[in-house]
Amino acid sequence: MLNGKVALITGASRGIGKAIALKFAALGANIAIIDVAVEANTEDVCEQVRKNGVEAEAFCCNVADFAAVKQTVTDVKNRFGSIDILVNNAGITRDGLLITAKEEDFDTVIDINLKGAYNMIRHCSPIMLKQRSGKIINISSISGIIGNPGQSNYSASKAGIIGLTKSIAKELASRNIRCNAIAPGFIATNMTDNIDQSNPLVGQIPLGRFGQPGEVAELAAFLADDCSNYITGEVIKIDGGLAI
Repeated sequence: MLNGKVALITGASRGIGKAIALKFAALGANIAIIDVAVEANTEDVCEQVRKNGVEAEAFCCNVADFAAVKQTVTDVKNRFGSIDILVNNAGITRDGLLITAKEEDFDTVIDINLKGAYNMIRHCSPIMLKQRSGKIINISSISGIIGNPGQSNYSASKAGIIGLTKSIAKELASRNIRCNAIAPGFIATNMTDNIDQSNPLVGQIPLGRFGQPGEVAELAAFLADDCSNYITGEVIKIDGGLAI
């Protein structure tokens, strides 16, 4: 159970981030939703979270902006009193083959997916260090483990998340802070809307289907709970066996 814990979740207005927010709320956590724009769907997630009898608030922040992240983390701390769990879920894709890929697309993907996670950890970790406790969960991807044609920028950013996770886990373990990564495969979200279930890619998945956001949320809940206190620096795949 996460009763009374405060979870800061980036990119929580939809998809995997939303599923994690709702799961954590059902387990008793108060939720700070971080998104680049606070829109109607963001407020809708807050309302759904509050139905669990917990607190929720949305904060507008570009995670790639170091100074903006610092201010947002301060605002979350002032609003909720602590930050116990950080979920770095915010991410984008700008797919394209290397030979035609644009430099700005590579930079944007790295800035949001990788530097955004670094920025959040950098500014949340002092709070956790002072508390001498905390859980950091980074959403990577199997693309960061096995690569994927047309996703050199995305795969690089997600591979970077894995290296970041392992380094941070070693740095912060002595202060009772755990840092782990989740590496989803094909999950049924807006990012995979253009991939039909009849696509040959699905045939490469041993379990024969895309995963659901709620299944990723269950894994995140396990890593956020005290039952995972002896796990740190791990990268856990949730991909239906695709990367076996």
